[in-house]
Amino acid sequence: MAPGQVVKVLIGVVVFLVVAIWLLAKLATSGFNVDAEVMTKEAVAARLKPVGESVASDAPPGMRNGEQVFKAICISCHGTGLAGSPKFGDAGAWAPRIAKGFDTLVQHALGGFNAMPAKGGAADLSDDEVKRAVAYMANAGGAKFTEPKVGGEGGAALDPNVAGKKIFDSVCTACHSTGAAGAPKFGDKAAWAPRLKPGLDEVVKIATKGLNAMPPKGGFTGSDEEFKAAVEYMVNNSK
Repeated sequence: MAPGQVVKVLIGVVVFLVVAIWLLAKLATSGFNVDAEVMTKEAVAARLKPVGESVASDAPPGMRNGEQVFKAICISCHGTGLAGSPKFGDAGAWAPRIAKGFDTLVQHALGGFNAMPAKGGAADLSDDEVKRAVAYMANAGGAKFTEPKVGGEGGAALDPNVAGKKIFDSVCTACHSTGAAGAPKFGDKAAWAPRLKPGLDEVVKIATKGLNAMPPKGGFTGSDEEFKAAVEYMVNNSK
């Protein structure tokens, strides 16, 4: 083989190896070239949520509004008109039902009606949450019902053992279950005793503003009433 041909062969081999290595590297790193926004903690957490986890789970029990309950529970049938249910926003389908009145619609929703089970199959919904969902759906179909308020003045008082516990388990537990950063440990009567002397209202006031290493509300972003329920839950279990 002539010297010129040998050089061409060698060049060809080198080019082939370079291309092969590049392709292998591309294949090995595929999937790692992801947009930064896609890999934020929030985005990853959202993708890791269990299938079926709803927006309703983001609110304490009993505190979900009509839209949250609808999107979490009712939409499975009312979103498409499944099993003869009046489709959300379909004024024609809702008109004869609205004519029966709010109380009748609520009674049907609470106890079940035709193919719909009691509370739409979500037994953990409070009666007020069901009423809010009924009002929300009916109003989207042309009604002018008043949706029961969520907390606050005129709303039902929050149960510390339900709403408070949920908030504690999701937020407060980070410090109060271990006593981290000097936080009084949950259930530790000795640690809580001096803090409880001023009374519950003062404890809530101090916790709401934040104290020492604890930020305002312990970093909780919900309402003051919800936060108070969490504090009361801790206090009741630490006396």
